[in-house]
This record gives sequence, C-alpha cells and structure tokens, in this order.
Amino acid sequence: MLALKMSDHRRNALKTVLQLMCQLLWVVGLVVGLSGVYLLMKYRQSSLFFSHTYITLPAIFALSSAAVLVVTGCLGSWLSLKDSTCLQGLFVYLLVLVFCLESTASALAYFQSTQVDSEIAPLRGVFQKYAGSRQDPNSHAVDATQAELQCCGVHDYKDWLDTSWFNRTGGHSVPHSCCNSTFTSCNGTLDQPWKLYTQGCQMKLEMVFQFVLSFIIWGSPLVFVVEIALFLTIAQLMREQPLMEYQVLGKN
Repeated sequence: MLALKMSDHRRNALKTVLQLMCQLLWVVGLVVGLSGVYLLMKYRQSSLFFSHTYITLPAIFALSSAAVLVVTGCLGSWLSLKDSTCLQGLFVYLLVLVFCLESTASALAYFQSTQVDSEIAPLRGVFQKYAGSRQDPNSHAVDATQAELQCCGVHDYKDWLDTSWFNRTGGHSVPHSCCNSTFTSCNGTLDQPWKLYTQGCQMKLEMVFQFVLSFIIWGSPLVFVVEIALFLTIAQLMREQPLMEYQVLGKN
C-alpha cells in the first residue's frame, strides 16, 4: 500500500512537471512563430532588393514548427490530466516532428545568413531605377527603406551621384528620405551633407536580416532543451503506467 501511494505521488509530480514544460513549449512556439512572421514581414517590405525568395524558407519552416509546438503543448497538457498510452505515443511522434522541422529551419537560417550579401545584389539596380514617384514601386521601396533604416544610398549618399534621377533633377540634391530626422530643415541638398544619413542601406539591410535569422538559429537549441526534458518526463510516465489487469474468462 505504501509503495502504491509513493507511486501515485511520483506520477502526480511527473504530471505537474509535464504541465509546466508544456506551458514553456507554448512560449517557445510563440517566439519561433513570431521570428518567422517577422522575417516574412521584412521580406515583403524589401522583396525588390532580393534576387530570390529562398530567404523565406527558414520562416516557412519556423512557422510550421511553431504550429506543431502549440499542438504538442496542448496534447501534453491533456496528458497531464489523463493517462493514455496511445496519446503518449502521439506526443512522442510530434516531438520528433518538431525536432525535424526546427533543425531544418535552423540549418536554412544559418545558410541564408551567410548568403545575405549576395542575395541583396539587386539593391543597386533598384536605386538606379528610382524615379521619385510614390506610385513607382522601386521609388516607394527605396524611400521606405531609407526612412525606416535611417540610411542613404547603397553604401553612402554619394551613390546617388551616379543615378539617372540625380542627373535629371539638376544634380543638387538627394531624395528627402535621406534626410536625418533630427534636422527638420533638411531638404536633401548636398551643400549640407551632415544633415543626411551617413550609413548605406546595404549594410543596414544585411544587419536587419542577420538579426532576424539569428532568432531562428538560436531558437533551435532552446527547443531542443525543452524537448529533452519532455522526452525524459514522458518516458518516466510511461514507465510508471499502471499495468492493465486481465482476467481469464470462464467457460459457461
């Protein structure tokens, strides 16, 4: 009787740990999902600057992993309230699936982080097509990027001197989106270069995507640590599973 009580206390403790770990799984899934969404949002804003769409692959796998993480967390919470060998097996299967998805997302994010500089090679071409019109997609993308990232030109404001737009407008100023927001009197003229953003957009754009990709890369170790703890917990629960009692049916 004493051994049975100790076994029940042990199972209750394991179920409490499982419940807490599943809640942590939800948090991790939220972080992974948000990193994927943020990467897709940034790509949508800067899609004209990329030669391929491959950089969105880590985001797709991260979102898939986040969805499975949430489902796994819900299933684990249900297992902390009810014993079911079948659901425990499904829970382990989902953990393995998350491992595969998250590993793929992390590997793709790492690979893309080493290719960001070559992926945004069309950046200079988009700046060359600048027309100064809000209806023009190239012009809108350039102005939005310069204003948001606080940059000017590809490497610096001098890149505008080689554009056709600069020559057509008289060669005296750069787009107003190059103006440093701290100088309200800035109108983009080159006789006051200190009022312009000093850094180029290529470096700023690379930094933004490197930052987002690093979230996906470092999200994987966090997921793996939580998964290991869950594997150990569910394994102990399966070991502590009470044996089903069988009775031999008597012959009538």
